[in-house]
Amino acid sequence: MAEKRDFYEVLGVDRSASQEEIKKAYRKLAKKYHPDMNPGDKDAEAKFKEASEAYSVLGDQEKRAKYDQFGMAAFDEAAGGSGFSDFDFNSDIFSDIFSDLFGAGRSYRSNPNAPRQGASVRINMRLTFMEAVFGCEKNIKIGYKEECEDCHGTGAKPGTQPEVCPRCGGTGQVTMTQQTIFGVMRNIQTCPQCGGSGKYIRERCPKCGGSGYKKIRKPIKVNIPAGVDNGITVRVGGCGEPGVNGGPRGDLLVVLQVSSDPVFQRDGYDIYSTVPISFADAALGGTITIKTIDGEVQQTIRPGTQTNTQIRLKGKGVPTRGNNTIRGDHYVTLVVQVPKKLTNEQKELLAQFDEAMTGNKRETGEKNEKKKKKSFMDKLKDI
Repeated sequence: MAEKRDFYEVLGVDRSASQEEIKKAYRKLAKKYHPDMNPGDKDAEAKFKEASEAYSVLGDQEKRAKYDQFGMAAFDEAAGGSGFSDFDFNSDIFSDIFSDLFGAGRSYRSNPNAPRQGASVRINMRLTFMEAVFGCEKNIKIGYKEECEDCHGTGAKPGTQPEVCPRCGGTGQVTMTQQTIFGVMRNIQTCPQCGGSGKYIRERCPKCGGSGYKKIRKPIKVNIPAGVDNGITVRVGGCGEPGVNGGPRGDLLVVLQVSSDPVFQRDGYDIYSTVPISFADAALGGTITIKTIDGEVQQTIRPGTQTNTQIRLKGKGVPTRGNNTIRGDHYVTLVVQVPKKLTNEQKELLAQFDEAMTGNKRETGEKNEKKKKKSFMDKLKDI
C-alpha cells in the first residue's frame, strides 16, 4: 500500500493551524473534489477521500493530539492503533461540513420556533432630477400582508389552534440518511411538512386559507433625503414581510432610479452645464444669466473670454446626503456662439476689424457686388 501523505500537507495548513483554519481548508477541498460535483472523476474522488481522511483526524482534537505525537502509527491497526479507514460521517464535525456544502448551513442548530424577522421587500421608484437633488416626500401603495382578523395570524380555523407537527415532532427538522461510497451520511434538513415551523394546521382558516394573512394595498409615505443618486436604496423600516413566530416585520427597500435633466448633468455632488454667450460678450465682456438648480444667477465674464472656458460657481451644486449645509459646486462651460447670418454692413465692419487686427484684407459680399456692377458698366462702354 502506498505511503500516505502527511495530513497537514493534504489539507494545505501549518501544524500550528487552528481548528477553524483546518475546518475552512477541508471545506474548500470538499467543495472542490466532492463526487457529486465531479461525477465519474476518479482522481477527484481519490482526492476527496484523502482530504476527508485527513480531516477525520485533524478535525478531532483528541485524534490530532495522537497524530502529532505518534504520526501515522497512532492509527496503524497492526501496531495497535485505532485505524481511520472508516470515516465517521455521522459526527457533528462532518454534519456541520456537509450540511454547509449542500445548502442546509447550520440552521439545524437553531431553534425553529424562535422569533425571526420577516423578509425585506424591494421595489423601484423613479425620481426627477430635482427630486433627487433636494429630496422629497413620496406617497406610494404597496402589496402588504396584514394579519387575518379571523385567525389572528395563526392560520388555523377560529376556535382551533396549530398542532405539533407529526413528522418532526415540533423540532422543525428531519434527518435524511444517504448511503454514499464512503458510508452512511446523515443530513439534517428542514421538515417538508411544516416548513420548519414545527407546527401543523389541521383545519385551515377559511378566510386566509391558512396563511394567517390577507393581502391589501397599503399607502406608505417614503421620505427621500436630499442628495440621493441613481441606484441608492432608501430603507423604510417595518414595511416588509411579516415576521415568523412573533418576530418583527422586514423592511421595505426602495431602489431609486433618477431621470436625466435637459440642462444639468451630475457627477457626485457637482453639477455641470453649458451656457452659450454672444461673440460680443466674449470679446467685450459683460454680465450673463446662468441657470442653476437654485434658479437664475447673474455672472460677470471677462473681455476676451474664449469658447469652452469653464467657470466655477462655488456651493451651487448638490446638497451632501446627511449634511445639507455642505454642497458641491456648479461648473459652467461657456461656448461662444458664431452668428450664421450677417448683414452686409456687419460683414463690412467685421472685415475692417479683422484687417485692423491682422493686416489681412477681406473682400466682403458688398464689395464683391460693387466690383461686379463696375465690371458690367465697363463692358457696356466697350459696346
